[in-house]
Amino acid sequence: MIFRQATASTLKSLRLEAGLSQEQLARKSGIDRTYISGVERGVRNITLDSLETIVLALGISQLDFVITLHNHLKMVKAVD
Repeated sequence: MIFRQATASTLKSLRLEAGLSQEQLARKSGIDRTYISGVERGVRNITLDSLETIVLALGISQLDFVITLHNHLKMVKAVD
């Protein structure tokens, strides 16, 4: 569950950094807002295809997302 929670918090922080609401991100990505909400809360398992779609809609590269995710994982691990 650590990976899912880190992915959720990474997506949410990047969305907020981009100044987008969940509704705006949903429109940009073509993914339903309730799905994005579930992913950000860590209650939905996101597919790699959906993850890539959301990341690109946020205007960042896949590599930048992975680096940010890695940093979030290190923070979660440090708390354990």
